[in-house]
Amino acid sequence: MGKAQKYVLLGDATYPLQDWILKPYQEDDNLTQQQLQFNYRLKRAHSVIENAFLRLKARWQILLKCDDCSLELLPTLVLACCILHNVCEAHDNPFNEEWLEGTEPSELPKPCQPAPASMEDGRAEQVRELMCQYFETCGEG
Repeated sequence: MGKAQKYVLLGDATYPLQDWILKPYQEDDNLTQQQLQFNYRLKRAHSVIENAFLRLKARWQILLKCDDCSLELLPTLVLACCILHNVCEAHDNPFNEEWLEGTEPSELPKPCQPAPASMEDGRAEQVRELMCQYFETCGEG
């Protein structure tokens, strides 16, 4: 019996489907209502993630200038900002909406072309199908 997968990354259509990368179903007229709901929930999760990164970069604008940092310091800097940001968010430290003015939502670098089908993991479709079924049973959200 295999080890239970606890976490997955969310990808878009350009990423290969793996048992640790969830991506939406290919949009076409043949999608079931359940698959459309899955795609909708994945899109909502992406927007939450984008908003979190936007707030992180707005609060700690040094992250906008990381090209000024040495590569050795960069992981520590990002980790420190994430920890401090989470502490601020957990303790309802006021977030100044004006901070967002200097921060543009930006797409994270990602592949331009969809991954070849040969990179996809056949077992991953079972994981996506189970998540799709779970989303259907856990109600609206």
